[in-house]
Amino acid sequence: MKRQGRKIVGVVAWDTPMAQLAERAGVDLLSVGDSVGKNLWGHATETEVTVDEMLVVCKAVRRGAQRALVSCDVPAAANAVTAGRRLVDEGRADMIKVHASPEVVGELARAGVAVFAEFHGGRPVAELVDEAKRLEAAGAAMLDFRHSGPEAGAAVVKAVAIPVIGGLGGGPWLDGRVRMAHAAVGYGMSWLDSNTEKYAHVASIVQAALAAYAEDVRAARQIRGQRG
Repeated sequence: MKRQGRKIVGVVAWDTPMAQLAERAGVDLLSVGDSVGKNLWGHATETEVTVDEMLVVCKAVRRGAQRALVSCDVPAAANAVTAGRRLVDEGRADMIKVHASPEVVGELARAGVAVFAEFHGGRPVAELVDEAKRLEAAGAAMLDFRHSGPEAGAAVVKAVAIPVIGGLGGGPWLDGRVRMAHAAVGYGMSWLDSNTEKYAHVASIVQAALAAYAEDVRAARQIRGQRG
């Protein structure tokens, strides 16, 4: 897709229904993020998520994915090589995403694990280009360039042959984008009263639907959509 100049569309998903919906929408990449800990399970931070928990969500997304590439995050506290092998072998991920040195990326690549290597902006452009080249040389299959900015982002995209996509702080200067599906559709308490632009307002729809259901139950009316 990079060679053809086609943008890569990625979403962060954590369950089978969202994976299925994303595939139906034509998404290219399903990224199983450790953000599940904070945004779905209510942890204070993503660092509380374990490899075993990531395996559960990775398997769920894999069940919903027939065509899209599935990437799974390695938790920050885990051994990248050991966890990476488990997420591929047991979780059936196509690749793993990890924030690690080129040396660790190389070790994973030599172990037969496709690596989606994460690195962050906020440094001189030349330094970021050099890091991207070293990650590519180590065997990374794709880069997640966070907080890239148009100057550094464009420079890194041009400097490497592998796709460079971005979630946080990315932009159209990259080879593609990744967005948390729940954020894109506005599903979650944090988006209920938010004015941030999104593609839908699912949280308000869910709240209204559940309130209508509760009203029917309390009024002794038959609930909608019940079978049998």
